[in-house]
Amino acid sequence: MYNSKITGLGYFVPENIVTNDDLKQWMETSDEWIQERTGIKERRWIDPLTGETTSSMAAKAAKIAIERAGLTKDDIDFIVFATLSPDYFFPGGGVMIQDMMNMGTIGALDVRNQCSGFIYALSTGSQFIEAGTHKKVIVVGADKMSSIIDYTDRKNCVLFGDGGGAVLLEPSKD
Repeated sequence: MYNSKITGLGYFVPENIVTNDDLKQWMETSDEWIQERTGIKERRWIDPLTGETTSSMAAKAAKIAIERAGLTKDDIDFIVFATLSPDYFFPGGGVMIQDMMNMGTIGALDVRNQCSGFIYALSTGSQFIEAGTHKKVIVVGADKMSSIIDYTDRKNCVLFGDGGGAVLLEPSKD
């Protein structure tokens, strides 16, 4: 029996920076109010003109994690993708990543959950490794919260940004 280990990490965030002062155009707030309650000074939101999506951010993060592990997309056996904000309800984001990265017909599944989604996805990917059914699993979490948040709700809007992160899991005897 194997354990799983993380052998590659990657992330992607959009270039568009939204500061606390920028949020004043949508709600009554201030930089001081947000920082005092959250510690947040800025977040990244996709510029709608770029055409960036949840899946495209996830694919970029996955590509970086795979490269940092010294592998290629062809080495990957399975994709587990966690998101609350998929591009579509069907097909799932996991197969969108698979298609964007030209990975062929490897398995892919989505975990649709909020804050704990990436932890569930990591656990799921780890189970594939530990069961011995797969050798290299990419686990990706990404969200495009700017497309679903209420810009007038300062209790929630100030907390969320857009971006993706990925880890590559491989077997380990340790």
